[in-house]
Amino acid sequence: MTKPENEAVGRADGPHRRRPTVYQVAERAGVSIATVSRALRADEPVAPETRRRVLAAARALNWWPSRAAQTLAGEAHDAVAIIMPDLAGPYYAQVVAGFESEVVGRDSVVMVLATHGRAASERLVRELASRIDGLVVMGESVPEPTLHEVVAQVPVVLLARPALPAVTTVSCENVQAAEALTRHLLDHGRRRLRFVGDPEGTPDVQERWTGFGRAHAAAGVPLTAGPVACERLEAESGYRAGLDVLRDPEVDAVFCANDELASGVYRAAAEVGRTVPGDLAVTGWDDVTHAAHLSPRLTTVRQPMRELGAAAARLLFEQIGGARTPATVQLDTEMVIRASCGCPA
Repeated sequence: MTKPENEAVGRADGPHRRRPTVYQVAERAGVSIATVSRALRADEPVAPETRRRVLAAARALNWWPSRAAQTLAGEAHDAVAIIMPDLAGPYYAQVVAGFESEVVGRDSVVMVLATHGRAASERLVRELASRIDGLVVMGESVPEPTLHEVVAQVPVVLLARPALPAVTTVSCENVQAAEALTRHLLDHGRRRLRFVGDPEGTPDVQERWTGFGRAHAAAGVPLTAGPVACERLEAESGYRAGLDVLRDPEVDAVFCANDELASGVYRAAAEVGRTVPGDLAVTGWDDVTHAAHLSPRLTTVRQPMRELGAAAARLLFEQIGGARTPATVQLDTEMVIRASCGCPA
């Protein structure tokens, strides 16, 4: 049996379905995109025959009356959302702030969902996708099978997550910066380095662990041990990991996956009588505000957290506006040398 026309149009080959766009409606109706926008508004002066062709094309493509499709036609955006694994800590706060800053003035409501690994989060994500015009998904907050379902329903931008085919992705560079930071510690003569952070839990941390390992291999220095997994990227987890790591008196450097973990390692070092950076170098990642106020000041890697969120929002609105070519954007990071690695204050 032949499929109805409106079921066949707008699908990609394979399991992914793509939302029909205003460009397809305009092409089918033989008019411009601007004419499509006017024809969908009752108060705009459009020839009856032209309006009839546009509405017929929209119905055939199953593009009308989707609210997101109306948005593509030029009406005000309803709502966009960002889904995150957590909201605790300055990193997530800065990303959300950057996202919101780009949405201001676009007449859109911002919705934020933190999944926290909850079993019900997949259902919440599916429900949310049916009520918004576009969605940013950060990290591993949404399992890949569910993510494929969402991509078929609504424009999606991935944030700090491995790329998927035909989906726009925004991330920060991690591997080269982690390699450079590890090499810096090795250049200080440190030889028993430990990595604090869970590579299995976060794609960014996985990339930092990769750079950490590459620097050791390039220098011909064997890894002391595997990473010390932390339940959360926060100070208390860093403190517990620090106490574990510092049971080995020969450990002379700790590479932390973020600044919050590093602040916890500081506390653990003080508790067991280790001095930073005298006999223990400590580094972090992110360059959050308090990194420069720790004592000694923390050597870290600065990533543009607000710009990460803002870039994701800009690319999302491009997708909502009909952009058909997925983009892969990687923002630069920068090593910030302070005193905790052993450099002069």
